[in-house]
Amino acid sequence: DIMLKLAKRINELMSKPDVDGFVITHGTDTMEETAFFLNLVVKGEKPVVMVGSMRPSTAVSADGPLNLYNAVGVAIDPQAKSRGVLVVMNDWIHAAHSLTKTSTTAIQTFMSPVRGIVGVASYGKNDFYNIPQWKHTTASEFDIRSVDKLPRVDIVYACADMPRDLIDASVANGAKGIVVAGVGNGNMNKASLEAATSAVKKGVVVVRSTRVATGTVGRNVEVNDDESGFIASDELNPQKSRILLSLALLKQRSRTEIQNLFTT
Repeated sequence: DIMLKLAKRINELMSKPDVDGFVITHGTDTMEETAFFLNLVVKGEKPVVMVGSMRPSTAVSADGPLNLYNAVGVAIDPQAKSRGVLVVMNDWIHAAHSLTKTSTTAIQTFMSPVRGIVGVASYGKNDFYNIPQWKHTTASEFDIRSVDKLPRVDIVYACADMPRDLIDASVANGAKGIVVAGVGNGNMNKASLEAATSAVKKGVVVVRSTRVATGTVGRNVEVNDDESGFIASDELNPQKSRILLSLALLKQRSRTEIQNLFTT
């Protein structure tokens, strides 16, 4: 609900001539999910920058003030335009598609392990390295103007000797989509594969992601996705896969169309 409200407010202000950019303060626990959601639904090229802190203001060497300063510096930088939603933490500029939280407590918690950072922010001066290649903001097809609620998508975490119960429970409780945080290359054992295949036959969209920190999940590698009707998450981790699938399910799409969303 908060993500939808925030995105709609940004879109409302995006066209105003006296608004040059946006800085959004956010807790770090789910920042990557909000950033990725905004990256897909914000309509405009003005910079949208998210920022947080790992240490409270009462801590020795609190990181919040400088993070906020740098975030404002990125938001007013013309070079930040058209790069999608950005996250500024600990002097690094991340793209919403790539970043993930990697440490429970370290101030350098956010990393972009697959594609690398977008640039560096240093006391209001920025050095940009690359432009994210995926569709975002104005190039994204998602439109939330009339959306008040997103379809339910559950994440099921895979492990050794995984039972099928949790997948069955998600289906029974009304999930429209399921993301499996699989082992290795998005893999599952026999019991969970059977449950996931059964879910697809009941009309639930199943995405294979991975619990592994880096790498991609490819189609038809160790699991026959074509036969089972699964979607491979490509570079998206489980939490971002859930965001994308929730938006994809806002309208009727074929499995081929949904797979294309994950790769583009």
